[in-house]
Amino acid sequence: MVNNEKKTPSAEELREKLAAEASDLGIKGRLTGQVRMASIFDEGTFVEIGKYAKASASEFSNTANEFEGVLTGYGAIDGRLVFAFAQDFSRMKGAVGEMHAKKIASLYELAIKNSAPVIGVFDSAGAYVLEGVAALSGYGKIMNCVAKANGIIPQIAVIAGICSGSMATIASMFDFTVACENNGEFYVNPPFIMNKKENGKELGSIKSACDCGLVDYTVADEANAYAKVRELLNYLPQNCADGTVYTMTNDEINRLTPEVSDIIASEGYDMKSVLASVSDNAVFCERAAMYAPEMLTGFITLNSMVVGVVANAPAVNGGRITANAAKKAAKHIAFCDNFDIPILTLVDTEGYDVSVDSEKAPYSDALAELAYGFSVSDNAKVSIVLGKAYGAAYTLMCSKSLGADIAYAVDNAKISVMPTDSAIAFVNGGKVTDEQRAEWEATMASPVLAARNGDIDDIISCGELRQRVAAAFEMLSDKG
Repeated sequence: MVNNEKKTPSAEELREKLAAEASDLGIKGRLTGQVRMASIFDEGTFVEIGKYAKASASEFSNTANEFEGVLTGYGAIDGRLVFAFAQDFSRMKGAVGEMHAKKIASLYELAIKNSAPVIGVFDSAGAYVLEGVAALSGYGKIMNCVAKANGIIPQIAVIAGICSGSMATIASMFDFTVACENNGEFYVNPPFIMNKKENGKELGSIKSACDCGLVDYTVADEANAYAKVRELLNYLPQNCADGTVYTMTNDEINRLTPEVSDIIASEGYDMKSVLASVSDNAVFCERAAMYAPEMLTGFITLNSMVVGVVANAPAVNGGRITANAAKKAAKHIAFCDNFDIPILTLVDTEGYDVSVDSEKAPYSDALAELAYGFSVSDNAKVSIVLGKAYGAAYTLMCSKSLGADIAYAVDNAKISVMPTDSAIAFVNGGKVTDEQRAEWEATMASPVLAARNGDIDDIISCGELRQRVAAAFEMLSDKG
């Protein structure tokens, strides 16, 4: 269990720190590995390992005179042990070779032994070509380390410069990705060998990577990146065995949330407003905000307990579940399950997306991934139907039958096998009247029917939303 009071420096404080060490700036405006490490860790805590490791000279090069383009070591972040590697473009342009990979592999060995998170700062021109296949083997060793650490310790990637080819693959294997807009580049194939732009988007840009779901957090520069890393770590355990994460809060434990009723009464309301009402101090740490915005993922705290969030966003396409939305949610569910972080699912969706784009995507496969995620996860799961829950989308959004430990619905929720108008037209045919609509929603779409069948545990008022959800998670805190 983690229960430490956090003192997170602001982005401005980190930026001032970097400015004070401007003499250490790397080439092309990049930061050196030393400055990056100093920015990541609490002051004076960073300890470098493998400092003097470097490749042997070959007949083609004199690399023995240069230190490797990556720094590795450990230190404290808000008092917590964390390991990190930082590629350094001022050293051999951060080129990846055999020794470069060996340093990172040694770091991972220590991180797994000590059950502590890893932060990776990516900034490399690519493989050290003169090492030949040995450089390619180096990529494989790093991939192997990241894969073995998956689900055991949290891994956060920072795209501070060029992250291309196999390093882009490695960064995508991490749990979270934070990318810098000023110097970050993220791609597999160099943009110059393809069309520079496609549909108006700069290939290889951070914005393009965000639109593809490759980046979780976009920040202006490295100072903001390391501030975001510190913020994110507040929500994460040290490892998969650490148990429920608790933070500090001064929010009222039994605070009521009557404002939620007014929020959800509006068509196409902002689900983030609901999360602000329910969470401690109105804080929602959203993940992948630019990707599939019809589905929200992220973290909140409830009475100091860290809780993962999966929620439809009615303001975007009626909260319909697209292929990308399903993939986004499934990824977040898998992470929360690996680290025993409970999940709150807020449901308000018109159903599945009906569009050519969805059908052209591997739609059923993405939906299956979401269904699988909710079904097999062993962490505590609470779901609440706030508005519309139509058709198979109701089942898919962590229904009781799919694996929710506790399933609630607010009194005005609408749970139905089909949207109201479609259902009436299917049953009765002809034009749908207001009277028929009211009758259907009061009977066939009422949450009472679902509650009678045992699919909803209780029908609650919006005002008690925070209380009931927090109490449910406390009851489930020892699950497993």
